Amino acid sequence: MIRPTQVPMREQDPKARIHNFDEVPLGYTPDEALEEAARCLQCKNAPCVKGCPVNVDIPKFIREIREGDFRGAIATIKETNNLPAICGRVCPQETQCQAPCTLGRRFEPVAIGRLERFVADWEYANGVGVPRVGDPTGFRVAVIGSGPAGLTCAADLRRLGHAVTVFEALHEPGGVLMYGIPEFRLPKRIVGAEIEGLHRMGVEIQVNVVVGRTLTIDELLADGYAAAFVGTGAGLPKFLGVAGENLIGIYSANEFLTRVNLMRAYLFPEYDTPVKIGRTVAVVGGGNVAMDAARTALRLGAERVMILYRRTEAEMPARAEEVHHAKEEGIEFHTLVNPVRFLGENGRVVGVECIRMELGEPDESGRRRPVPVAGSNFVLPVDTAVIAIGNDPHPLIPRTTPGLQVAREGTIVADEDGCTSREDVFAGGDIVTGAATVISAMGAGKRAAHAIHRYLATGRSGRKPGPPIAVA
Repeated sequence: MIRPTQVPMREQDPKARIHNFDEVPLGYTPDEALEEAARCLQCKNAPCVKGCPVNVDIPKFIREIREGDFRGAIATIKETNNLPAICGRVCPQETQCQAPCTLGRRFEPVAIGRLERFVADWEYANGVGVPRVGDPTGFRVAVIGSGPAGLTCAADLRRLGHAVTVFEALHEPGGVLMYGIPEFRLPKRIVGAEIEGLHRMGVEIQVNVVVGRTLTIDELLADGYAAAFVGTGAGLPKFLGVAGENLIGIYSANEFLTRVNLMRAYLFPEYDTPVKIGRTVAVVGGGNVAMDAARTALRLGAERVMILYRRTEAEMPARAEEVHHAKEEGIEFHTLVNPVRFLGENGRVVGVECIRMELGEPDESGRRRPVPVAGSNFVLPVDTAVIAIGNDPHPLIPRTTPGLQVAREGTIVADEDGCTSREDVFAGGDIVTGAATVISAMGAGKRAAHAIHRYLATGRSGRKPGPPIAVA
């Protein structure tokens, strides 16, 4: 008899976790993993694999879990996914691999993400293997950005035998994985362990190098790199463009989360962090980043934290799990409201004036467009505000790389394999697509690695590349 519901994952109690930055979900035990793996139907057509951006052989690794072969399960995952502990925690499996699960037609789908996390954590506890590296090809490749796209591209290129150097602008590698996701969702030790795996493979990582300022892509290519991959993400925050948005106490979510993560505010109050938070915090936005910012503010000592979102909860792009956790922790949700200006005293924010909204006809995203309700303005007192309405790509690399075609939104124009208008420059992840998921960026990095490999082997990138060329 198949269990109709997923094996639940144990979590910290909400009353306890709002006072710490420890991870909220606690993971499966071996017995729990075996019970959940037993729910898999082992479909021959494997629709779950088609839903995975990096095409992990999901039925195979779940079968290996069922057989108690945890080492084999993690090896299967790592054939196509270099960052399983990260993906098992932050990827939206419910809309990707779990969405087409055959079992989900009648019952809850198999908890693929939880099982992936289990075997990744099991490996950390029992010894991490190093993937095989191909024979040296004699080629050097520069990877710009150490987020999920860059790390994946670097690992795959190294496995193909190329010498790889990753260039990171900040003082710690990891990109958005390190500075953009809170400790309670993705512990720094997990990201650090994944990056250590790349070091063990022989990938060189240089930090504090701002490509486009410290040096340019053309200078890297002139220095002996045969190709470059751009995986710099979308780190330029968007703002509302309303009056008072430059008052003290108003952050972009990008700045707020970066400060918290890289200045170790997640160790508050033991660590004397320069990140301070007020008593009443408003977070504008409805995505995962908004949830991260709101839950972080609560842990830093805020007494009241509010989410302000211009549509209804049904239209929120945040994962249902993140919304659920935020509500459990006492975050207030104010939907169908939109800020129109911030109020200040002595240069500091003291309130936000909002207008109520109603939903009209669908816009280009397919969601119903929010329309202001005339005369419905009201004021909420706040002493800190965080703007979490998205990010655009930073223009630095496009501006300093001649011949690189850029779209109107500031993204680099590239095909699905990362080929750009320049044959020696490849790109993938949020710098191409705009803000998306960790796993989609990893898929882009993986495809680009094989396109770079083809280019190095043939001297042509090609806009419609064929199958990967194997390294002898």
